[in-house]
Amino acid sequence: MWIEADNRLKKTFEFRDFTEAFGFMTRVALVAEKMNHHPTWTNTWNKVSFELSTHDAGDVVTEKDHKLAAAIDAQAK
Repeated sequence: MWIEADNRLKKTFEFRDFTEAFGFMTRVALVAEKMNHHPTWTNTWNKVSFELSTHDAGDVVTEKDHKLAAAIDAQAK
């Protein structure tokens, strides 16, 4: 579940291993590029964490972030 806090949408995904996490990141990167909306994210071994906000709207959560969050969720399946 995405949590909205501190003007960000936040979520952490956990995978079996680094390779699975990296594959997920690759899929998300392609989707984010098509949407021209790039996430702030980190990866530590099997975990990928996101913080989404719209920079050109003053670093607040917008509909763009909710759409990207849904697209990210779709890539995790």
